[in-house]
Amino acid sequence: MKDSSVQPGRLIQALQTIRALARRWPFPALTRLALAWIPLALCFFLLQYFKQPLLYIWRPVETPLLLLAAVLGVWLARRTRRTEARRWRRWEASLRLGLWLMVGGFVLGGEAWFLWQKHTVLAGSVALERMGQHFVVGFRDFEEVRPLAERGLIGGIYLGKRNLRGESVAGLRAKIDALQALRRKANLPPLFVMADQEGGIVSHLSPLVEAQPALATLVSDGGPETLEERAHAYGQRQGAALAALGVNMNLAPVVDLKPAQDRDWRDRHTRIDRRAIAADPRIVERVASAYGRGLAAHGILPTVKHFPGLRAVRADTHLVPATLALSPEEQQEDWLPFREVTARTGAAMMLAHVRLPEIDPERPASLSRVLVQEVLRSKKKGGWNYQGLLITDDLNMGAVYADGIGLAATRALDAGVDLILISYDPDQYYPALCQAAKSWRQNQIGILREAESAQRVLQTAMALRTEKPL
Repeated sequence: MKDSSVQPGRLIQALQTIRALARRWPFPALTRLALAWIPLALCFFLLQYFKQPLLYIWRPVETPLLLLAAVLGVWLARRTRRTEARRWRRWEASLRLGLWLMVGGFVLGGEAWFLWQKHTVLAGSVALERMGQHFVVGFRDFEEVRPLAERGLIGGIYLGKRNLRGESVAGLRAKIDALQALRRKANLPPLFVMADQEGGIVSHLSPLVEAQPALATLVSDGGPETLEERAHAYGQRQGAALAALGVNMNLAPVVDLKPAQDRDWRDRHTRIDRRAIAADPRIVERVASAYGRGLAAHGILPTVKHFPGLRAVRADTHLVPATLALSPEEQQEDWLPFREVTARTGAAMMLAHVRLPEIDPERPASLSRVLVQEVLRSKKKGGWNYQGLLITDDLNMGAVYADGIGLAATRALDAGVDLILISYDPDQYYPALCQAAKSWRQNQIGILREAESAQRVLQTAMALRTEKPL
């Protein structure tokens, strides 16, 4: 039997060896370097998304935090450069100092550029007012949007959940009426007051507007003989509640066909599988048309979405570009509800940020002159001769934002799209309008197409009901 008394001695010897190795291993120095460079790397990463929709939730603290990080980084780098004896450490601190100064400069420059664009828009001009009538914007509070409405720098507002906080139906209605009164006083057409109240998971004005189940439940919960009657009643009920708030345009119904396959893991926001009415285009047309007539009975303009149909789209256009390849048979099915519902109800149509390579391989539907002019607006054989309002999906979405929101707005207006929606991140409205006005002055937006679009916007706005129902 071995004597176990030697074991503690071996353990002590091993610990002494580890301690000696730790003293020779430059771990403390590497730790200090990591702690110095990781925050810098993180700030440079965040600068790629400075004042972009992806980080909108951090907008109130975005600039202060980055500036604070830059100030602390500069202070620590200067301190190290003064106190460190080793030359390579002083050189490393000088490099960090320069990079932190770059961070601060970029943040200050970006903030100044945004404020200059905002000042330019609020100062107004013929070009800004001309292009502004095509913009529908989300907003944080009514004081923010008041000067834009009063000076004709927007054509409409988008009501979201953030506008409902602490509000009653009467209070919100009074604020909307005040904006419409400013428009009348300035001899401007009424504002489009938009809601996104589909029912089901997209009920952005609830609880001020009663939450209703998705339209798809009408298909599953009752017989086909009363389907249209129930859809019309659903639309009337929702329309009455929206009209009581002062809303005059609803971004519903969804007429994309229900996909057969399970939801793709990449689809984090669109969720057409839960929002679509049915897979059968004829059922979708029946429900959506009756629902749209119910809305219209209370002065609410319905909006079919999302053309050209998202049934077969796997990617999430909120985040990334998407392409849709349709056979002639699939195209006929997917497009039938859009054609029929707009013809029967006079609904507006929302264009999705999806490319149709067989029609326009370069630009998504929302920005495609080819699709708008040669398919939707065309009076030739095979064209739709659709003369209703066309509105983009939110230009904050990643499928179009990556190329620049100003460029996206310019392309949409040049295509003949009537209304540009910027809802999620209201700050993006200022650079988008500045770029659109500049492009219009430089004749990069078709004059005749924009003039026809402006006339459509004016005629539709003047026909909207904005007074309080009796």
